[in-house]
Amino acid sequence: MSEGLAGPRRPWRPGPESVAPPRHPAGRLLRRGAWAAVLLLAACGDGRVPLTMYSPHGRDHLTLLEREYERLHPEIDVRWLDLGSQEVLDRLRLERVNPQADLWFGGPTTLFQRGIQDSLLAPYRPSWAGRVDPSGVGPDDLYYPVYRTPTIIAYNRDAVPDSLAPRDWDDVLTPRWHDKVLIRDPVASGTMRAIWGLILQRSLRSTGDTAAGMAWLRKLDGQTRTYALSPALLDAKLARQEGLVTLWDLPDILIAQSKGMPFGYTFPTSGTAVIDDAIALVRNARHPAEAKAFIEWVGGTEAQLLAAEKVFRLPARHDLPEARVPAWVRTVEREMVVEPMDWALLAERGATWMGYWDQHVRGTGR
Repeated sequence: MSEGLAGPRRPWRPGPESVAPPRHPAGRLLRRGAWAAVLLLAACGDGRVPLTMYSPHGRDHLTLLEREYERLHPEIDVRWLDLGSQEVLDRLRLERVNPQADLWFGGPTTLFQRGIQDSLLAPYRPSWAGRVDPSGVGPDDLYYPVYRTPTIIAYNRDAVPDSLAPRDWDDVLTPRWHDKVLIRDPVASGTMRAIWGLILQRSLRSTGDTAAGMAWLRKLDGQTRTYALSPALLDAKLARQEGLVTLWDLPDILIAQSKGMPFGYTFPTSGTAVIDDAIALVRNARHPAEAKAFIEWVGGTEAQLLAAEKVFRLPARHDLPEARVPAWVRTVEREMVVEPMDWALLAERGATWMGYWDQHVRGTGR
């Protein structure tokens, strides 16, 4: 709403749009920077073709896909920049006249819609196009959903017994959780914008206005101990019990659980936003053929099952072999209540809503 092992293999040549070297030891992960643009070489020093994607999917997910895709396609060097969803959009806008990325991989379709408005995307219809819900497909084949990302309420199980965990959105506003809520900074996060959008659309449906929704968000601000600048910081603060409860997305919490973090979660009983998590070819990409091949692969059966098994991504495809789908996927599909969302309205008005929240609600709840 309104959210890459050995030493470097080739030199990096700073240019007018490059201010920092790669931080990843293999040179595949480009340094995160607020607004620094990176000059990508047209070909790798080892003869491989670089395929660059901007993505909010995080190190675990992106490293998994990088290694598997390079195993299958040794002529390709997968490079990725891990950013919040809104940060991806902002960066693509900044680089519009000289694109550095080949793919935009991940984020809610509401942000991809804004990318269409800014002429940032190019059309491509993958062979699996008919295997996903058409409601998540962009106009003129400009983006396609790869995963579905449910939003949840998460908590630290060491401090919060499962029986006392919040069961619905309003439960987070009770006195028990005052100054114990952690929130990923919504300005940069597509996940949080979807949750904000859920609250504001409920307000519109019930009252015809967003005022009640903004009042709800102001109460949440009053409960919030801090706004974390990244998912990694959010996890660390929750694990250290700097806060006990958060609103976030299911895959990140399941990955944290798999690493031994004491996190539990609940699906809000009244309904939750389930994000169509998309992929798109960047307009005027340097390596469009390689980017299209990656889109084909990442939406294919094997890559969908790999992501579901290893990094807890809920597949967008509805035709996967039931016997091969991980049990957790069936559990999620059975337990979560999906909130009806007007994603087109959120794409249209979300930035305005987010700007109002940032200027008039953030920091006013106390």
